Amino acid sequence: MKIGCPTEIKPQEFRVGMTPDAAREAVNHGHSVVIQKGAGAGAGFADADYEGAGAALLDTAEEIFATADMIVKVKEPQAVERRMLREGQLLFTYLHLAPDPDQTRDLLDSGCTAIAYETVTDANGGLPLLAPMSEVAGRLAPQVGAWTLQKANGGRGVLMGGVPGVAPAKVVVIGGGVVGTHAARIAAGMGADVTVLDRSLNRLKYLDDVFGTVFKNQYSTAGATAELVNAADMVIGAVLIPGAAAPKLVSRAQLSDMKPGAALVDVAIDQGGCFETSRATTHADPIYEVDGIMHYCVANMPGAVARTSTQALGNATLPFLLNLADKGWKQACDDDPHLLNGLNVHAGKLTYFAVGKALGIDVLSPQLALKAA
Repeated sequence: MKIGCPTEIKPQEFRVGMTPDAAREAVNHGHSVVIQKGAGAGAGFADADYEGAGAALLDTAEEIFATADMIVKVKEPQAVERRMLREGQLLFTYLHLAPDPDQTRDLLDSGCTAIAYETVTDANGGLPLLAPMSEVAGRLAPQVGAWTLQKANGGRGVLMGGVPGVAPAKVVVIGGGVVGTHAARIAAGMGADVTVLDRSLNRLKYLDDVFGTVFKNQYSTAGATAELVNAADMVIGAVLIPGAAAPKLVSRAQLSDMKPGAALVDVAIDQGGCFETSRATTHADPIYEVDGIMHYCVANMPGAVARTSTQALGNATLPFLLNLADKGWKQACDDDPHLLNGLNVHAGKLTYFAVGKALGIDVLSPQLALKAA
């Protein structure tokens, strides 16, 4: 199989879909790899690194899309990239289709087969290709939130850890999954007073058993959430419903009850955001203010630490990438039901129910799509 990796073109996105090590592994499996010149520069990988791994370099994305059987990326294909996809081509990347009807329609129209990193599952009910970026984004959230809280950036001017005689920042993390756990660990490590909210008692028990008094946890009801959010200096939105649009957990009306200059960090923005006033921003212009509350809603947070993120993502995706290349997507998905859960689009049909529900589009089950392929 010919595997192609273009340069990411989403604003301020510095990650790359394949590391030189991944390219070498694919070549060793008998596949050919084509990389767009400069694709790895933002993550610190030189063209010579890819050539040394046995990959060929091509000048343009057009050449990559025109010649590759499988396209491997990081972020969802942008409009100009979607126009280059063709019938029967395999796309393997993050998609986040639920809040993105334009992308969904373009992928359906292209006739391609699209497998989304964020909906591939594992035997433990986890999301193994989303987890590494969730870990990165979770660890980044308190860091960027602390920057947002600085007075020069419009925030309250509160130091996360306080100082002797001055209380630390109050941080509320909504969601105790991978993102929330890592966010809480880092915020607590910065000295903040941290509370994690979640609706799963089993998850709350786990957090209590593992972290003890490092941070607090509380069952998430509307009343408890409102009370804690109103008292918070920073709120980190870390709620995920796999493949579906994120629920809106803080309304615009609630902003007036919050502390002026408090920071909302919406890590769920890729799935539409979990605050009513969230809208996607970029690393170039990351924050905005609504009713006196500062919002940080960068849609590709891990891109800020591109080398770490690329290596972490590559470690997770490589086994699946090789499986798809070695067997072809049909056999690979037939052999692995967890990989089949990643199938979102095939031959003009939507194959992921949560996306269909969010966008009002009819869905063909992935099993039937596989059977018909």
